[in-house]
Amino acid sequence: MRTLERLTADDLVSVVTAYRDALRSHQEAINRLNVYPVPDGDTGTNMALTLEAVVRELSRADPADMAAVAHAISYGSLMGARGNSGVILSQILRGLAETVRSSTSIDDEAVAAGLTRAADDAYRAVQQPVEGTILTVARSAAEAAVAALEGAGLVTVLEAARSGAEDALARTPELLPVLKAAGVVDAGGAGLLLLLDAFLHVAAGRPIPSALGNAGGTAAAAGGAEEAPGLRYELMFMLDAADDLVPAFREVWAGIGESIVVVGGDGLWNCHIHTDDIGAAIEAAVEAGRPHQIRVSDLWDQVEEERWVRDAAARGIDAEPPEEHVRCAVVAVCTGEGIRRIFRSLGVHHVVHGGQTMNPSTADILAAVEAAPGDEVVVLPNNGNIVPVAEQAAVHASKPVRVIPTRGIQEGFAALLEYDPEGDADSNVELMSESAARVVAGEVTRAVRASFCDAGPIEEGDYLGVSRDRIEVVDHDLAGAATALLRRLVEPGRHEIVTIIVGEEAGAADTRRITEWIDENLAGVSAEVHLGEQPHYPYLFSIE
Repeated sequence: MRTLERLTADDLVSVVTAYRDALRSHQEAINRLNVYPVPDGDTGTNMALTLEAVVRELSRADPADMAAVAHAISYGSLMGARGNSGVILSQILRGLAETVRSSTSIDDEAVAAGLTRAADDAYRAVQQPVEGTILTVARSAAEAAVAALEGAGLVTVLEAARSGAEDALARTPELLPVLKAAGVVDAGGAGLLLLLDAFLHVAAGRPIPSALGNAGGTAAAAGGAEEAPGLRYELMFMLDAADDLVPAFREVWAGIGESIVVVGGDGLWNCHIHTDDIGAAIEAAVEAGRPHQIRVSDLWDQVEEERWVRDAAARGIDAEPPEEHVRCAVVAVCTGEGIRRIFRSLGVHHVVHGGQTMNPSTADILAAVEAAPGDEVVVLPNNGNIVPVAEQAAVHASKPVRVIPTRGIQEGFAALLEYDPEGDADSNVELMSESAARVVAGEVTRAVRASFCDAGPIEEGDYLGVSRDRIEVVDHDLAGAATALLRRLVEPGRHEIVTIIVGEEAGAADTRRITEWIDENLAGVSAEVHLGEQPHYPYLFSIE
């Protein structure tokens, strides 16, 4: 393959598409670099979903028009960003895109300038930048690219940037003790390195690495996760295509997947497939017509929570009827049908379906904000990983939006006790934030990987009692973990009520053991039990 000294707009589209494919290919390896043992919005998943949104936006742009391609990258990454890693990655991509927007092609100087702006924008996007993360890798790549200029050429500058990024990634454990203790490198930085691999793939014909490299490979092995059986991805989209082209399209799909559903007619088709080859599945659709509203789900890691998201999508943003207009409306993020009902009873106008393992995008939250029947809106993210996404949505809303940085469902419930629909957003934020801050929150979940914490060694499958600060308890028994956590968090004489939100995995016997333990061991403290039906977290505790 020939070596390019300049990249056209069409080449840039190829870079982004290759990056999306690389992230999907390495998604699980990047996820296993996460050091926290609880189920969370994994970095690889969030970065891959962010790039899916970018590629989807690029499909609507003129691939020969650099300004249109740059706009699609910028807008798609902004609206599709998921989780902290997705938000930071969106800033990096937008910095690159804005640098080349007015150019006709991309040379070595444009790459160096773009990487520099990308790193600067990413640092500015984070309120308290931490070294040893994707930020460090982005900055090192930019510095290496600038140092390699002086007429070196496009490929040489890209090689220097990649080398600088790889060296920085290998150093991340020395900058973050938590990475060193776990024997891993930073997950976001590993994902960013693939962007430079994608550039070199297009500019010089270099193959995308089949593994993350020595640092990434060693770290990924530390996770010890086995691959799940079966086809990996669920792909769904709407397809605009002539009816007579659909039979041939179905035949192509029959060779690359299963669980195939293609329904519709008169030029509009709803398409569903389970496959390991997303690119081939979409290419078949492009040959038949125009796919849109594309969604890809990882069937191995997100089975339970994806079910909630699919059910919610079938209903729209919310299943409730339209409400009367109010001065200040509330949007909340949650997963679990019972939790959704509780939020609705407390005054929430629109629920964005998502949570710990399936972070909603900026566009998801923005759509709910715009649909909310209020002149102003307060957003309750109810997860620390979703807070920056909600804040990004607030910046781009057409109405005043305030974000209360609730880190859990418990804080969201408490905040709503002070909500006044006829008050303005600022006064609501003040009172609701104070109420949320008074709650002592805890939760019980199950370890998805072996690890170690201050409470002792963790085996995969152990139950973890988690406070807002750390893992407090490790136990093989669900009720045992729950009661041990409550013993640490509840102060009789100061606390009077323990609200227990019961998840999908909790049984009636365990719940009874917990309530009986509270009656016997916590004088003056009463328990209230609510059915939340949330996945992954058998119990959420709100202590007041």
